[in-house]
Amino acid sequence: MEMSGGPASIRIKILLVLIALFIAIGTLVYTQILVSKLQSKEKDIVELYAKGIEYVANSSNPNEDITFLFDNIIKPIDFPLILTDANNNVNIFNRTDIRNVEYDKALTEEEFNKFIAEKIKEMDEIRPPILVTYADTLVLNKIHFGNSLLVTQLKYYPYIQIIIAALFILLGYIGFSNIKRSEQSNIWVGMAKETAHQFGTPISSLMGWLEMLKLRYKEPDKVLDVAEEITNDVEKLNKITYRFSKIGSKPSMKQAVIYEELKKVTDYFQRRLPQTGKSVTLSITGDKEICAQMNSELFEWVIENLIKNALDAIDEMRGWIKIHISHVRDHVEIEVSDSGKGIDVKRRKDIFRPGYSTKRRGWGLGLSLAKRIIEGYHGGKIFLKSSPHTEGATFVISLKHC
Repeated sequence: MEMSGGPASIRIKILLVLIALFIAIGTLVYTQILVSKLQSKEKDIVELYAKGIEYVANSSNPNEDITFLFDNIIKPIDFPLILTDANNNVNIFNRTDIRNVEYDKALTEEEFNKFIAEKIKEMDEIRPPILVTYADTLVLNKIHFGNSLLVTQLKYYPYIQIIIAALFILLGYIGFSNIKRSEQSNIWVGMAKETAHQFGTPISSLMGWLEMLKLRYKEPDKVLDVAEEITNDVEKLNKITYRFSKIGSKPSMKQAVIYEELKKVTDYFQRRLPQTGKSVTLSITGDKEICAQMNSELFEWVIENLIKNALDAIDEMRGWIKIHISHVRDHVEIEVSDSGKGIDVKRRKDIFRPGYSTKRRGWGLGLSLAKRIIEGYHGGKIFLKSSPHTEGATFVISLKHC
């Protein structure tokens, strides 16, 4: 089993980073293409404006109508534009030659000229000015222009988008890391408690059998009976040790008769049911010959968890737990039903989630371990078949028939 943070995890992280870089570069390139197209369109407008002025300057008709030029070319211009003479001087008495450039109207003539000179320098660094010529030789005017607000926004948009995405990914990574650490911490705590719980049952039974030995040491038959139960509990401790040693590794599988494996578990519980203070009937019905490939110790662990959950769900002093074996096509189905309080509809989707428990002192690993053992190790399925409200629950384990 690959541990978290191993080579596979690193490869996935590298892949995600590469995908993120590809998206970022793609967004940046695409946006720059759009900016270039818009800049080209704006340049075409300025050139058309320049051609209009040249047309008027070169026209022999002094009364040439230039209404079209102003209405259709000059007015729609939404980017900074300054019209100067050949020496970059602005007609300060006709400030309509300055378009979409904000300035303080209270500036003195000297301050205004200095401000405009700086703006012209900035614009010329972005784009070279368009020349208005007379007879293609004499430079009459220069049109200096910069980027529109839309182009400026588009130029910075991908960087803002990348920064926001990076912050979102960082916050998401921190959040998911905290959730993962919390879940891992809960699983480790739960595993520790599950270990204590698993060892607790046979150890408490051993203590009880030892007390009985002290009381009945003069009765050979009783001593032998108690000794047999002590042996069962010692074997139980050995099985628990084996089970935990197999978590994270591939267990050995062998052909086994399901009824016999179930009988081992129910026999162990039958002698210990009186200790619960409830009168519970535990029975097995169905096909007694059918078999499946399984790891006996881990399979028994699953059945034990289902029986323990069923016992906890039975609130009344009397109740029953029924296990039924059936052959369905090429599968074996083991149904574990009880007469307990059932499972709330809202909680059914969470019952196999690690850490989820409805018990006050539960740690929510029983069913999640059962699911991992059946589906991960045995290639089968485990699911909640039905649970009518206050009428018990039925879990189904499906395994391939051998």
